[in-house]
Amino acid sequence: MAQIAESGGGDHGKKGKKRAKKGSTHVDMTPMVDLAFLLLTFFVLTSTFSKPKVMPLNYPAKIEDLPNVKPPKVNNAATFVLADDKVYYYRGEFYTKANPGPDGPTQYEEANFGSGENSIRKLLASWNEYVIRNKAILEQKLDKKQIADSTFERKLDELTVDKEAVKVLIKTDDKALCKSFIDLVDELKIANVGVIAPTDLSPGEKELLKEKN
Repeated sequence: MAQIAESGGGDHGKKGKKRAKKGSTHVDMTPMVDLAFLLLTFFVLTSTFSKPKVMPLNYPAKIEDLPNVKPPKVNNAATFVLADDKVYYYRGEFYTKANPGPDGPTQYEEANFGSGENSIRKLLASWNEYVIRNKAILEQKLDKKQIADSTFERKLDELTVDKEAVKVLIKTDDKALCKSFIDLVDELKIANVGVIAPTDLSPGEKELLKEKN
C-alpha cells in the first residue's frame, strides 16, 4: 500500500507567509513481489518446453546371428559407403567379380555434398521422386483443409515405406568421418527417405573399397 507522510510545515517565511507542507511518498512493494511470483509460476507451469527431435534408424540383424536365413531383397535400394572423407554409392544389390549381375560386377560411384551432378541431394531427389511428388500433393490437400494433420502424417509415413520409395543402406569403414555420417543423414531427411539402415560392409564391398582407394 502507498502511504504519504507529511512533513511539518506552517513556518513563517518572509513577510509572514506560511510555507506549504511537503509530503513524501512511501510505496509498499510486497504486493508487487507476490504478483511477480504468481505470474512467474503461471508461465512456468503453462509453457511448453522444446522437445528433442530424433530420426529413427533401422539396424538390421547381423548375418551371423541368423545363419540359416537369407537376407531379404530390398526393393529400390541405394547403398552409401563412407570411407575417410569420401562418399561412394551404388544402386540395387551388390555383385562381385566372381558372381556378376546382369550388368556385371558392382562399381562404386563417387558422390559429394556439393551442388554438382553427383551431389547427394540431387541424387536423392531423383531416386525418391515418387515420395517427393506425392508429398507435395498431400501438402496441397492439407493447406486446403481437405485432410487433417494426423491423416497427413499417416499417409506420409505410408509413402516413405512404399515399394516405390527409395530405401538407403549406410555402410562405413574404420576411417569414416562422423561428420560425413551426420551430413548424409541430414540429406536423407531432406529427401524424405523413410527407411535408413546403417549396417556393416560385406567382404566383397571391403575388397572393392580397397581397389577404389
